[in-house]
Amino acid sequence: MKNGSAIVGYPYLSMWGGEADPPCLLDSLHRSVERYPDRAAVVDGDRRFSYAELAAWTWEVQELLRARGVVPGDRVAVACPRSAEAVVALLAVAGCGAAYVPLDIEYPHARLEHMLRDSEPAVLLHLGDQPDLGPAEIAQRIPQPGAAPAGATPPARSVAHDPDRDVYLIYTSGSTGWPKGVAIPHSCLDNMVAWQSAHSPAPDLRTAQFAPLNFDVSFQEILGTLCGGGTLHIVPESLRREPGQLLAWLAEHRVQRLFLPYVALQMLAVAADTDADAAARLELVEVNTAGEQVVCTDEIRRMFARLPGARLVNHYGQSESAMVTSHILTGPSADWPALPPIGVPLPNCEVLIDPVAADQPEVGELLVAGLPMSRGYRNQPELTAERYIDIPLSPHGHTRAFRTGDLVELVDGELRFLTRVDDEVKLRGVRVNLLEVDAQLLAHPMVQAAATVVVRTRSGNRSLRSAVVLAGTAGPTTADDLISALRRVLPAVFVPVSVMVVPALPRTPSGKIDRDAVATLISEELAGGRRARGTSPSRATAP
Repeated sequence: MKNGSAIVGYPYLSMWGGEADPPCLLDSLHRSVERYPDRAAVVDGDRRFSYAELAAWTWEVQELLRARGVVPGDRVAVACPRSAEAVVALLAVAGCGAAYVPLDIEYPHARLEHMLRDSEPAVLLHLGDQPDLGPAEIAQRIPQPGAAPAGATPPARSVAHDPDRDVYLIYTSGSTGWPKGVAIPHSCLDNMVAWQSAHSPAPDLRTAQFAPLNFDVSFQEILGTLCGGGTLHIVPESLRREPGQLLAWLAEHRVQRLFLPYVALQMLAVAADTDADAAARLELVEVNTAGEQVVCTDEIRRMFARLPGARLVNHYGQSESAMVTSHILTGPSADWPALPPIGVPLPNCEVLIDPVAADQPEVGELLVAGLPMSRGYRNQPELTAERYIDIPLSPHGHTRAFRTGDLVELVDGELRFLTRVDDEVKLRGVRVNLLEVDAQLLAHPMVQAAATVVVRTRSGNRSLRSAVVLAGTAGPTTADDLISALRRVLPAVFVPVSVMVVPALPRTPSGKIDRDAVATLISEELAGGRRARGTSPSRATAP
């Protein structure tokens, strides 16, 4: 797909990813078992499970769920840390034709109870002691492997394939303060899994399972690996926020494929600068980043310069539509743009641009149609009607689309992410791209991480503010230096009023930068500074 197509009289600009006929992911998984019975499927610490062993364990859990009355169309909640057990639970639930509902056991109890009430699971699978969640009668501990008959494997087709049947129900942040559930059907996930196998340098790569289970990228890691015959390595939880140790672990386990949010990728690249020996032993051939706009910093460019056989892939999607577009960064990493495009749509995906102005049809809100789109929010018909809309018959035969809320621009046949529509920043009549400010901050050799936000004062005025994490130690004038550096490369309206130095940027549970928390942190610091009638030594303010 090279260019968007415009049709006279049609309100949207269209891009089409082409046609494909993806197989059911359960059939792909069974083929992996048949072809590679003795190959390692999952490695979790000192535990290794071959495809045959994983299949036998999955068969055992499936039979247990069926004995508990689980039938196609039911939902099964899983309260389990990232582990081989979590992988088996997902495969067993899908094999029963039920929808997997991951529950992050680190979430507040009230939030988990809300998710259980809303999802109404038939069974709650768990590890260890029975969790204090939901009715006691639905709780079921995940059995350890070994109870299944020797050589037992799940049948190739234990339930009839239904492209509209949900594979998982995942909860994402909601405007009411409570998470909203999004169910992803086979049609969407089958398409993504088949694309990932065909898109990666090889379908059977050794892949790290890094993402939290409540983050949809985890399904891409797990199913995109096992359905292609690869080996899934579970990243120890203690390493997820320790980039130096993670770097060494990736080298030790010869991991070839990695999925990371941008901020984690940046920290890993900083660690690679520090530990050149571990970086030299990496066997990565593909690093995928998703969840937020990637910024190609000097550290990231240097890391890939040390990995001439590896590629960086920028993925775009959301919980409501999983994978939508992709862009591969090619050529010397030194030449990569600071803000790479989000690329072109996947097969069976049509994206539409709802223009912000009639004379700029290439700039507008991105709409998603085709197989990546889910059907709506669970138990929220009004929100579903607001975000999942009827559209005039599209160039590729679609009449419904999902409003992403993301502002994009079509440039040279590829989509570029600009900002959130509801967070679009206009200061003094000028549209400001916050990511451009972040990219310039990250170009400074003293900055490891950066986030720029709009902060509203008590008087109602809106101002641009930034928070940064510094490399090593820095004096109290570093923030002043950063503002001066920004003035040399950015228009005045793009220069933040202040830059605050923090030890770490707040993150969401999925590892993305939590910009709402950054804005709150800055607001609280500003309020404290006003009360003290002074300026914090960790903050510089532009005159």
